[in-house]
Amino acid sequence: MATREELAVIKAARAGESKAQLALGSRYLYGGTGLPRSNGTAFYWLKRAAQQGVDDAWMMIGRNIPYEQVKDLSPPSEAAVWYEKAFDAGVTHAGLTFARLVLDNTEQFDSNSHARAIGALSFLASKDDHQAQWLLAQQMQMHGHGEDGDAAAGDRLKAMLPGGVLKLEDRLISEAAQAGIEQAQYALLDKAWKKGDYAGFARGAAVLVKRLFERNAVAVAQMEKDADVAGGVSLSTEESALLLRFAQWRLRATKPDLVEIGHALELAALAGNTEAQLELGLLCAKIDREGNRVFMKHGLANFKKALHWLTLAGDGGAAPAWHALARIYSRSIYSQRNLEVALRYLEKAADMGLVEAQCEFAQVSWRNRRDDKLNDVRALYWWQQAAGQGNRQAREALEAFSARAHPSAWAVAAMGRLDDKFRNANPFLSARVELAATFGLTKPEALLIDVKHADYGHCLVVDICDCYARSKRRLVAIETDAQRSTLNRIGRLFSDVDCSFSGLEGNYRQRQYRLKTSFPDIA
Repeated sequence: MATREELAVIKAARAGESKAQLALGSRYLYGGTGLPRSNGTAFYWLKRAAQQGVDDAWMMIGRNIPYEQVKDLSPPSEAAVWYEKAFDAGVTHAGLTFARLVLDNTEQFDSNSHARAIGALSFLASKDDHQAQWLLAQQMQMHGHGEDGDAAAGDRLKAMLPGGVLKLEDRLISEAAQAGIEQAQYALLDKAWKKGDYAGFARGAAVLVKRLFERNAVAVAQMEKDADVAGGVSLSTEESALLLRFAQWRLRATKPDLVEIGHALELAALAGNTEAQLELGLLCAKIDREGNRVFMKHGLANFKKALHWLTLAGDGGAAPAWHALARIYSRSIYSQRNLEVALRYLEKAADMGLVEAQCEFAQVSWRNRRDDKLNDVRALYWWQQAAGQGNRQAREALEAFSARAHPSAWAVAAMGRLDDKFRNANPFLSARVELAATFGLTKPEALLIDVKHADYGHCLVVDICDCYARSKRRLVAIETDAQRSTLNRIGRLFSDVDCSFSGLEGNYRQRQYRLKTSFPDIA
């Protein structure tokens, strides 16, 4: 309970007396006989005193209120002024808070404030302040390379830090990491991994992974008992990525420790890392990404666990997870084998752009084209999607469906004789001749094709078997914009026309007669 003296100070502070506000802020900052210690309340009164120009107020703020608290207690543009003043007055660590307030809220500050923040970090980094070294290295990553960040900010940073930004960045990260700043350690390992320095990565990662295992000891113990992990796993994005990479590195060993690898992957998977969920699912199923069986000497596959993690990975956007599920459901060694489910998962992987799944789904559809009339159309579509991603096998498969593979010399010759007068007098015959020249149709195909129902967007389905028994159903791929434009124009012409023998064009013999009389030497 507040004493009479403290009540008098509170009353004066509420009345706006700056000295009373300073005194009250100090009492809440350090705690008193009747007032509890509260940095939030202390900051409130010190801020009011600082706003009235009391120098000791912002000095106390700079010394005692850390960045993690002040960022939620005051607008950054207001608080940064006090921390900069405290830094200039000799409160060294206030410069770190000032820099973070500016650099984490750049939209609220001008270029001069940004330059002063970088200058404060540079000064602190030169004094072996490892947190400042790490923050400065982060700014170099964001702006110093001139790739992703603000180009102007990058230029200013290079001007303030001459002598090789990249080398300085690496040195700062290294010094901060050696000083025990975990964020810098993770950044250093990330650089090593991306450079392919796996030996360097392994040396640094082993210590951090051991620390993560110890921090999540309850979850690891449940894993060792092969039980479902009930407790939550506390991992950041960087930590789960480290566990994933550590497991991937360990999998390359001659004699990998699958227990340790499984624990690392499961911790990362429980934290929501989609790539770890995929890797864990593959490990439980004892297959690799190509579907080959692996680690068979280390026990049987756990398909139940594999399906769980692969489904989570697939829902998280990993197309290879759906492809792996398709392979599992299609295997005879899996007791719950289901080819329909396998095909559904394979199509999901293809829909997500996985080129291997697109080729495989196209091949399955083509093999089963007699089971469904549209399977050949699906096969051609997925071959086109895979070919668009540069797959050589798909390109070779598409060659048989190209219009260039079935040229129509008669239609090309007839096209040379079409003039405006003939087109106006015989619009449908002219359109059919143009369609034949564009897509390599024979004369019966050109005369009998139902244009409205032949267009499937990515291909032209030429099927006149009901009218011409000697023909065979075939597909012609639409490969160019010119082909697409021609088909759209001809489709509009036939949109309201009955293409059957009872329509305007008559039966097959009438259409043949019209073609022969129009082009006697060609027909």
